[in-house]
Amino acid sequence: MTEGAGGTAGRGRPAPTVNGLLYAGLRRLLAPLRRAPWWVKVSLLYAAARLVSFAILSGAGYQAAESPWSGSRPDYLAFINRWDAGWYERIFDGGYPASIPRNPDGTAQPNQWAFYPLFPLLARGVNAVTGLPWVVAGPLVATAAGFAAALVIYRLFRGYASPGTSLWGVAFFATFPVAPVLQTAYAESLSTFLLAAALLLLIRRRYWAAVPVVVLLCLSRPAGVPFAAVVGVHLVLRWLHRRREPFPRREVAAGAVLLAVSGFMAFAWMLAAWWATGEPGAYTDTETAWRGTHLVLFKPWFDAGTALVGPLWGPLLPVLFVALAALYLNSRAVRRIGAELRLWCAMYLLYLLAVLDPQSSTFRMMLPLFPLALAAALISSARAYRWAVVVMFTFLQLVWVVWLWQLSAVSTGQAWPP
Repeated sequence: MTEGAGGTAGRGRPAPTVNGLLYAGLRRLLAPLRRAPWWVKVSLLYAAARLVSFAILSGAGYQAAESPWSGSRPDYLAFINRWDAGWYERIFDGGYPASIPRNPDGTAQPNQWAFYPLFPLLARGVNAVTGLPWVVAGPLVATAAGFAAALVIYRLFRGYASPGTSLWGVAFFATFPVAPVLQTAYAESLSTFLLAAALLLLIRRRYWAAVPVVVLLCLSRPAGVPFAAVVGVHLVLRWLHRRREPFPRREVAAGAVLLAVSGFMAFAWMLAAWWATGEPGAYTDTETAWRGTHLVLFKPWFDAGTALVGPLWGPLLPVLFVALAALYLNSRAVRRIGAELRLWCAMYLLYLLAVLDPQSSTFRMMLPLFPLALAAALISSARAYRWAVVVMFTFLQLVWVVWLWQLSAVSTGQAWPP
């Protein structure tokens, strides 16, 4: 029997298409991965995400104009060594200043004390062992920390979801619109790894093991205040429910030590800056140097609202933001990620509302909310939805890199930091 006009062969079976053959071949090629250990799957997924970000950064670098950090069309390593990476490089090369540089009116100038020491210290260690310069050692430490973060995040997610959904949660984290920063010489990947590890140990009630992790976390980025609040509420809830679930004295003691260490480390870097410079406001003065005003809790959000929509409706924008965040954190998908992870997201958002000056860097400050990546994966198990999120996030990476990282507007003085 010859093939009919309808494009069928044999007994009405459709002829294989090129797409079908390619898809079948890809499934056969990837079939062994289904039996691979979880850490292999997570590592390959994260590596693929970083390769995509590498391509985006390299392409943007090829199109980049001359900037304060490099000439036009810099290579990949030169292109990613900008913005905060330059401040970390100064710490890598010469440490911190003995006094706070100030303007004639007494306000602090931007300086290294705004940046925490653990990341450049690790890069310095890599340099001491291998001789690699900062431009290589910094991204190397960040990329390695990102892989470690992905592995720990998967273990954290597995406490609340199936292996497949947990892997999708990691995929959402790895492709998040600001995820390219995880492979640049920034401390985000390192602090995310330590935060995920600290949360995992807290949830598993391994309080003693969490103590050194929290110390390192609070030396990587300013996450100590919201984490100490999470530890405090966690312990209070355990105490209130002690009749239903035992809370042994040894765990009470260990939890109290963790709370005390977390509370102290939340302010340890401020105390270190005070001790080194002799100025009580060394850290806070430096941290607010970029905004040009003193630290006033919550006020910058109301100022930003007023600047966006005027004095009448502007002050209502932060209130609306809080209401929407509360509704989202109480949604069905977010409730499924567990009390501690929800509590962390709530405390961290409250912390940002209190101290952050909302501007373009706010997008990057969303990375510690990575538990919400699992909530996003739990919204629907449909592959079309999950792949759509990954594709959308990847496209937004391109927007973020070109809009902020590339600094196309540096010549006009209208640059916005990522």
